[in-house]
Amino acid sequence: MADKLMRRIAEALERMAPPPAPAPSFSEASAYVWQPDPDRLVPVASVARVDLVQLIGINRARDTLLANTLQFAKGHAANNALLWGARGMGKSSLVKAVHAEAVQQGLPLVLVEIARDDLDSVSRLLAILGRASDRRFLLFSDDLSFSHDDTQYKSLKAVLDGGIAGRPANVILYATSNRRHLMPRDMIDNERATAIQPGEAVEEKVSLSDRFGLWLGFHPCSQDEYLAMVRGYCDSYGIQIAEDELRAEAIEWQATRGSRSGRVAWQFFTDLAGRNGIAV
Repeated sequence: MADKLMRRIAEALERMAPPPAPAPSFSEASAYVWQPDPDRLVPVASVARVDLVQLIGINRARDTLLANTLQFAKGHAANNALLWGARGMGKSSLVKAVHAEAVQQGLPLVLVEIARDDLDSVSRLLAILGRASDRRFLLFSDDLSFSHDDTQYKSLKAVLDGGIAGRPANVILYATSNRRHLMPRDMIDNERATAIQPGEAVEEKVSLSDRFGLWLGFHPCSQDEYLAMVRGYCDSYGIQIAEDELRAEAIEWQATRGSRSGRVAWQFFTDLAGRNGIAV
């Protein structure tokens, strides 16, 4: 009778705390999206990205991140990276482009995207990735930021610092954000102003960005850089158009949008390509 009761208790505990999800073979794709509850890695057959050579005006960030990525993919030491700055200037595009370059070189690098809202499950994801010792993993969190009462940043420390167990040696983190300190500047200033010891109230959150070994800043582009981006897209896709005509149309497009960035350049080119009967 006692054995039967113990067995029922054990079965109930297993249902409450299911065994860790098995690691996939990672042979069906080079990119995955993490989806918890239930924990699983969903393969991405085709990643939406642009070629590395099409990312114009961010040469220093491009070269630095590519070198860091290839180091890691080859099994060498490398830094976690925070790509921060102006919106639409190619931060997430660069992450996906350097991953594609590593894959094209035959390196065993797998891109795994995790949403900000799923960061509380990151320790379970790291356990899965750590068991796949024949692969290197680029963990990617896009558009990362935290509000005043947000506690998700504590889960991020598991990736950056690793805790007592340490971060798996085959995992690196790249994150993008419009904010250098991952939280609004007015919130930082407000908490510092009202703290008994100025600076202590937000030191933990602000110092989170310091845990990234690489900080790569992205700044608004000039008109010449914007036009160079548009011309680069036209050359890549074989669109023939007079320089004066292209310049006039591209400037008019950015004027109607009220902004100038790599994203705006791509949106203009998409319209131009569509008018020329070209799929992108």
